[in-house]
Amino acid sequence: MLVISDIKVLRATVRAWRQAGQTVAFVPTMGNLHSGHFKLVDEARQRADRVIVSIFVNPMQFGANEDLAKYPRTLTEDCAGLTEHQADAVFTPTPELIYPRGLDTQTAVEVPKIGDQHCGASRPGHFRGVATVVSKLFNLVQPDIALFGKKDYQQLAVIRQLTMDLSFPIEIIGIDTERATDGLALSSRNGYLSTEARATAPLIYQQLQWLRQQISGGFADFRALEQQVADTLSQAGFRPDYIHICNRQTLELADSNSKPLVILLAAYLGNTRLIDNLEV
Repeated sequence: MLVISDIKVLRATVRAWRQAGQTVAFVPTMGNLHSGHFKLVDEARQRADRVIVSIFVNPMQFGANEDLAKYPRTLTEDCAGLTEHQADAVFTPTPELIYPRGLDTQTAVEVPKIGDQHCGASRPGHFRGVATVVSKLFNLVQPDIALFGKKDYQQLAVIRQLTMDLSFPIEIIGIDTERATDGLALSSRNGYLSTEARATAPLIYQQLQWLRQQISGGFADFRALEQQVADTLSQAGFRPDYIHICNRQTLELADSNSKPLVILLAAYLGNTRLIDNLEV
């Protein structure tokens, strides 16, 4: 597997693949890879001739009081896993390479409305950072397809929208969330949880499943259902950020006439912010 940290080398590598008539799949990540990431790589391997993964902890999507400095960086282990899963190359740029003029003067990409709600409301500027770095990586790699996990459901929606609006000739593929045996969605931030908190965390998925049962059973007062889940999580020691039953296409708050639906949830357990979702 090639480890590439230079833009010229990246472009020459992709150009050589293209000249050989090969298709290219791209999996952007922030590293600290787990089986959910490797599932994306395996899917990419099935869908294209070449697979390139990026590992970049993007400072533009972290707020002032968020965990940029302590975000886990495990490049050696990540590269070993990517080699095992037959990635062809990993692109490991530095912030100086991606943002040579600094964040304050970087041209930015914003996806209004769909990026302003839910996590966008709780983390101002977050999706601006996501949209900007993904757009830049798309321009650098120029893949045929790009794969993202559905755990970050709103992020996937933002990326689908920017791909359409900016006319990137890239197919965006969403892959189902990978979960632990107790239902907790896999995330790099799960490593922040204490033993006690880790035992409590699966309640999130249990409550999502309960919500889906209520909706499927015809319970029509969505706001009351959201409040009931918020109360249940609070009693268990969570600090809910939001629980929203939404239209799956627009991510706007849904009513009983909206279809299809997705439930979006974010909550703090201790200092760790966990997100999850479930399609209905």
